[in-house]
Parts: sequence; structure tokens; C-alpha cells
Amino acid sequence: MDAPLVVGTDGSDEALRAVDWAADEAALRGCPLHLLHASLWVQYQDSAPTVGRYPEARRHAAARSVAASAEERARLRQPEVAVSATVRDEDPVYALVDESDRAAMVVVGSRGHGLSGVLLGSVSLAVATRAHCPVVVVRDGTGEVPTRGRWVLLGIGAPERTPETADFAFAEAALRGYGVTVLHARMRHDGEHAALRVGLSADHRAQGGQRAEQWLDEVLARSVAGHPGVPVRRIIVEGRAHPALLRAAADAELLVLGARRRRDPIGPQLGPVNHAMLRQAPCTIAIVPVQPSGG
Repeated sequence: MDAPLVVGTDGSDEALRAVDWAADEAALRGCPLHLLHASLWVQYQDSAPTVGRYPEARRHAAARSVAASAEERARLRQPEVAVSATVRDEDPVYALVDESDRAAMVVVGSRGHGLSGVLLGSVSLAVATRAHCPVVVVRDGTGEVPTRGRWVLLGIGAPERTPETADFAFAEAALRGYGVTVLHARMRHDGEHAALRVGLSADHRAQGGQRAEQWLDEVLARSVAGHPGVPVRRIIVEGRAHPALLRAAADAELLVLGARRRRDPIGPQLGPVNHAMLRQAPCTIAIVPVQPSGG
């Protein structure tokens, strides 16, 4: 694999956990790792107004030090991985989205020192929204010793989101020797609601479940055939996806969701479920961009 994994680093503990995760992932994939430090990420909150000469030179030296420290950490963690690092004096979202054109994956921490004092943070959310390759947001406390079940959780919703997303989830599970838990939340259609009112809900619910199973057979066929050694378990629930995903994520090392890229770049690029899971899921999350049908 020639395309590198790109990981954003800003010197924070969260970013260093992302570096660890990305180094391990690069070792599994056998690909290079590229560390990117956008110098505008760093807010020197503990510094007084600059006194003396050459403040710009000192700022750039500090930025290079952050990148070099992360590079050394990655090399020590995975000595066989080819590691490089660069510093870009520009907006971190722009820098990471630009790198996503050439990357196999972009990895970021869930928090950091970002431009606006991030909570999720704003950089992670913006990159997940705009990147052209899968984006992994490493949660606090993950990426070191596995403490959860050996499962990748795949959330499947609309049909147009599934092929690339399922392929990514199964490939990640195969790399780790994990299984895939497929979760599909379905809403009752009008016929089921009508049947419920006249006491026919059991049969209609069974039929709805059968249709969901058949649909999953179709959308998972390619991924299952490509990874025959990966165990698969399915969860089909009625109702909203968000609470079901939160429950299932407690037993997962990685949650994989698709994000359909709209033709209109001004419109929202993440649905409400993706947005909520990025903020609330207890495990590391991968957002896989999916282009709209026919474009």
C-alpha cells in the first residue's frame, strides 16, 4: 500500500493517542505513516505577551518540536513503519482535508488545542465532514490496550451508504482478527402502523424483519465474500439508530459509519446520527465518505 495514513498532531494527550493508534494501524496495513502538525493549532495559553526578538522563529521552532516528538513516538512504537512528519503554517482543517486527497486514512484525536478551544473538537468534526478518505476519530482512553470486545461495529442505514462502509469495516476486522457486528435500525412503515392498530402487528413485524434480513444479505454479500474468515453477527432493531448504536458501541473497539457526500457542498455532509455518535460514542469512530449515486 503506497498511500500513507495521515495523523494530525498538536502535542496534546489526545493527539498522541491518535499517533499511537495510527502507528499501529500503519503496521497492520504495511503502509507509511505521515504526521502533520498545522502550527495554527497550538495556542500557547500559558505564555505571556512575547518579550524579546524573533517571536516568529520561536513559534516555528516550537511547532517543529511538536512534530519531531510525535515522529519519535511513532518510530519507537512501530519501528518497522516508515514515518515522516511535516509542519504547515495554516488552518488545520484545510491542511488535513488537503492531505486526505492522497491519504488512505486521516486519523485525529477527539480533542485538542484547536483554533476555537475544541470540545469534540471543531477540527475533528470539520475534517470528518469534509475529508475525501475515511477519517478515524480516536476516543480518549482507546488505542493502547484493548479493553472492549473484539468486534468492529458497523452501522448500516440507507442503501447508498453501505458498499464502501461495509468493505472498510470488514477489512479493519480482518486486519485485527476481529468480528463484525452489523447493526441496522429500521422504522415501521405505514402498513406496519396500520396493522398495529388492528392487532396484526406480530405477523407484519416478522415480515418486516425478514425484509431487513434479505436486504442485509444483499448489501453485505460483497464484503462477506471478500473476508470469509471474519465472524459476523447481526442486530436489527425497530426505532431510532442513535440509542441502539450507543448500546452496541460499549462492546466494540471501532464503530464504522458511512457519510454520504452531497453534491451541494454547502449543505450538511454528516447526518444527525453520525454527528451524535461522533460526540457521544464510547469507542473510536471511523467515518467513511460515500459519494452520491451517479456522481
